[in-house]
Amino acid sequence: MTGVVVTGGGGGIGAALARRFAADGAQVVVADLDGDKAAEVANEVGGTPFAGDVASPEGVAKLVESARGTLGEIDVFCANAGIAPFGGAESGEEVWARTWEVNVMSHVRAANLLLPAWLERGKGHFVATVSAAGLLTSLGSAPYSVTKHGALAFAEWLSATYRHRGITVQAICPQGVRTAMLESTGTAGQLLMGASAIEPEQVADALFAAIEEKRFLVLPHPEVAGYYAARATDTDRWLGGMNKLQRKVEEAVGEL
Repeated sequence: MTGVVVTGGGGGIGAALARRFAADGAQVVVADLDGDKAAEVANEVGGTPFAGDVASPEGVAKLVESARGTLGEIDVFCANAGIAPFGGAESGEEVWARTWEVNVMSHVRAANLLLPAWLERGKGHFVATVSAAGLLTSLGSAPYSVTKHGALAFAEWLSATYRHRGITVQAICPQGVRTAMLESTGTAGQLLMGASAIEPEQVADALFAAIEEKRFLVLPHPEVAGYYAARATDTDRWLGGMNKLQRKVEEAVGEL
């Protein structure tokens, strides 16, 4: 039986991933900062809850140790936990630091603990929930945008470095998903992503399709591929378009 760990598994995309892996026959450890939510999802999928914070080396180490005790082997690690604070360059040092710890360093620390056993086995699967913000940008949150670029860069590095040694790496990059995180973005988020927002279950289905097709990029919103190409091939035009969206957001918020 496949052993799977999902961080941020108490709701949203994480819960959908836990359900999808469990439906596929996996034994799932559902990890979340909110222990009650982790327990609720774990009970639903016949898995094991883990309450803890992945924003520190100790937190990640405790999760990996506990999951190994439960699963024996961690076959798939879904680094899904993430935070998206509002703000730009003026965001406080503590905001930048915590966003970096959760959105990037939790991935790095988990991989550091998992890789020795995976490389010895010649098999392992690391799934990073990155967001389209990692491929593009995220208006309204510089910390989120910057750290999601970092998460994508780390996932790319893992794949480029270890794929010939049996390590599978995938980066999930959706736009708006109907979760508490999207709700917290208010009017600006609804203006930017509300119309095209999808359900968390669609993200999980997109991951499993990508697993079948052995694709690194998981794009629940296929149009993101075109935006990503435009960003790379005509950056100034793309930035101009993003700035136009920024002005629309400012006008809409100003009208409230």
